[in-house]
Amino acid sequence: MVDVRMAGTAAALGLSVVSSVSIVVCNKALMSTLGFVFAVSSEPCSSAAGGRGADRSPPPFTYSTARSSPRSTGDLRLVHAYLATTLTSWHLLVTFCSLHVALQMKLFENKDLDPKIIIGFGILNGISIGLLNLSLGFNSIGFYQVTKLAIIPCTVSLETIFFRKTFSRSIQMALAILLFGVGVATVTDLQLNRLGSLLSLFAVLTTCISQIMTNFIQKKFKVSSTQLLYQSCPYQALTLFTIGPFLDGFLTNQNVFSFKYTNEILVFIILSCLISVSVNFSTFLVIGKTSPVTYQVVGHLKTCIILGFGYVLFNDPFSWRNIFGILLALLGMILYSYFCLMENQQKAPELPAPFFHTKVKGGEAGTLLLVQNGSAKVADGVVTEGPIWRSNRDLDA
Repeated sequence: MVDVRMAGTAAALGLSVVSSVSIVVCNKALMSTLGFVFAVSSEPCSSAAGGRGADRSPPPFTYSTARSSPRSTGDLRLVHAYLATTLTSWHLLVTFCSLHVALQMKLFENKDLDPKIIIGFGILNGISIGLLNLSLGFNSIGFYQVTKLAIIPCTVSLETIFFRKTFSRSIQMALAILLFGVGVATVTDLQLNRLGSLLSLFAVLTTCISQIMTNFIQKKFKVSSTQLLYQSCPYQALTLFTIGPFLDGFLTNQNVFSFKYTNEILVFIILSCLISVSVNFSTFLVIGKTSPVTYQVVGHLKTCIILGFGYVLFNDPFSWRNIFGILLALLGMILYSYFCLMENQQKAPELPAPFFHTKVKGGEAGTLLLVQNGSAKVADGVVTEGPIWRSNRDLDA
């Protein structure tokens, strides 16, 4: 039983990494080859690599605009790279249509949830994406990476305060090593401004809350990642489609609908949308099976892989600082996985086998037990209540 859960978790993590890296490579190719300025992922690009004396010119796949504006302080490269808000709304729309087809084919069952919860959840997810894009637009790329690094400590704090979840010192140490390594590999210029800092704060808070809610809703209402994604997709897509064109236009000084779409660009956009189905599905699956913190750890693994792909495929500048940071981050990920596994194994013997709480009325021919592993006991024709599997640890599905 445990092995099956671990295999399912490993498969979800693998799908998340492969699909996310694939969509980033697709979007980078769309940007560098075809000049579609609304398609670059918000994953770090190697223009953030190198020391203070390094060449800061953007790599071929980035779209960079120096925006001189009273909204900023200093010479900030305000527009670096976007997981474009409008394009994300198209991603979510295609995801919903795909899931609807799967529902009609009876590949999964729909489960109705409280509309207020789902609408609020969908809108919150959309707002968090918009705020992350605004944070990137009003801050240097280095400060934006710090914003992303702040998501894990914020998530740990929120889960500790509101859900009484405990994180051992070993796991905290592993996370600290991971964050330090990613910071070394990706963070260089740290230019601050008041509005950008405020937007980053709200971006971190909304992202943390939305990811915690993704896990909480699946556990509390016993819905699968597919069911939750299907229910919330329309509201996320509507939110992003409403704010996307204005946000993208504001940040790039271009209209996404007046852009000249060639056949090649349309092919890559369709490919990006198809890959996004796997990205969105794996995101909900990983958060549901593990935790928001583990999902962020996997996200930083994607960062390291994408930096490597940028060096190999796009000839991005790569320094010993990048290599050291990536190796340190990988060490933190390995330690995090190891400590989580050890803690789960230590906790497992304390939990007797699970059961189905089922009352069976006494009969003449005998009693039918719906019990796993034969661990439940029968008293007066009633299956006695045993312990329930509890999964409040990271990497425990």
